[in-house]
Order: sequence, then C-alpha cells, then structure tokens
Amino acid sequence: MKLLAIDTATEALSAALWLDGEIIERYSVVIREHAAKLPLLVPALLADAGLSLQQLDGLVCGIGPGSFAGVRIGVSYVKGLALGLDLPVVGVSSLAMLAQAVLTEHPDATALAAIDARMDEVYFGAYRRVDGVAMAVQDDAVGPAAAITVPPNGPFAATGSGWDVHGGALLVAVPVAPESISADRFPHAAAALQIAAGRFATGQVTDAALLVPAYLRNRVALTRLEQQALRDSRR
Repeated sequence: MKLLAIDTATEALSAALWLDGEIIERYSVVIREHAAKLPLLVPALLADAGLSLQQLDGLVCGIGPGSFAGVRIGVSYVKGLALGLDLPVVGVSSLAMLAQAVLTEHPDATALAAIDARMDEVYFGAYRRVDGVAMAVQDDAVGPAAAITVPPNGPFAATGSGWDVHGGALLVAVPVAPESISADRFPHAAAALQIAAGRFATGQVTDAALLVPAYLRNRVALTRLEQQALRDSRR
C-alpha cells in the first residue's frame, strides 16, 4: 500500500509517504509560506521515492485544528488531488498527530496535546495508545487553557505549542504534573500515516468530496471590544 500524507495546519509544513510500512518524510517550519511551498514539496518527496501520483493507493490529510488558512490550504490541496486521481482519503486531527509522536516515546501515558489557538485560547486533546495508535479519550476542544477538561488519571505526557504559550494555565488544569513536556513540537505528516494506515487496511476511508476541516471554532479573531476587554483583564 502506498499513501501520501500532508499537513499544513500549523507553522510546520510536512509531507510523507507510506511505502508498504516504510515512511519517508519531508518536514520544515515555514510560517505563512505553505501555499507556495506545498506544490513544490510533494513532487520532490515523490521523486525521493521514485514514485508517481498515479501509483498511490490513497491520501491522508491533516484536517486541523490549527491556523484557519493553513487548514484550508491542506484540505483543498488533498481534495483536489483525490478527486483528480479518484483516490480515497483519511483525515487526521492535528492533535492526534502530536499525540502519536509523544506516545511512541511514552506508550503508557495519556498524551495531552495542545496547540495555541490565539485569542487567549488553546486547542486541546487527550489521547491514549491503543494497538500502537493514538486514540482520543475525550473530544478535542478549544477554550481558555485553565478551563480545559483533563482525564483524572496519569501519567501524562504533554506536547505541542500550546504548552509553550499557555503552559502555566494548563498545568493548573492537570491533576498530576506531566512526566514530560515537549512544547516545541508541531504535527508531522509521518504521524498521520501511522494513524491512517490501519484505517485504509480496514476500509475506514472517506470520499474526497466529504473531507472537511476540523476548525473546532468558527471565529478567526476577537472583536475590538473583546480585544480591549482582554487587555483590561491583564492589567
């Protein structure tokens, strides 16, 4: 089975290939250059593997949460490829990707994945490792860091940019201090492949027309009144 995965939901840009169990990935932090670099990244990755788009069996897409613009870029790109090639797709949460990576290092922990959501909020998900794959133990959510709901039992392994920006408030919400905090990590397409490969094997795939972003919220920015209220609350 040959799969291509891409993720553009955060500051990072990555594409990865699943080649019958082997993974090849290209990854970089690009910040607002995803639209320009993604069309160059995918052909370069395929060239690395000596593969063409026509040889793929399916596509995997990071669907967010994350940057609204970044998520749209990735979902639109994958949908276009899938429709043109008539391939099935699997969408994978950005938070699940973060959890998959940290659970490889801490397999017995609950991964607490967090991505900065701006507007003084955080995207948050809690995951456990089941048969080698990160599985959500509660719904992914967005909100003020101190109000996030965390499973009661540790041990915990924390990961993602949300811990860099909101670490103090998140620690208040966690019943037991995490045994590790990897605050400098972004989602990787390689982790999306580790999650999605089993879904392809069991036929849990989606038609490209049904692939949609997981924004978790509908607003991009605070109103001016909300911005002023937030500034006042910090004085």
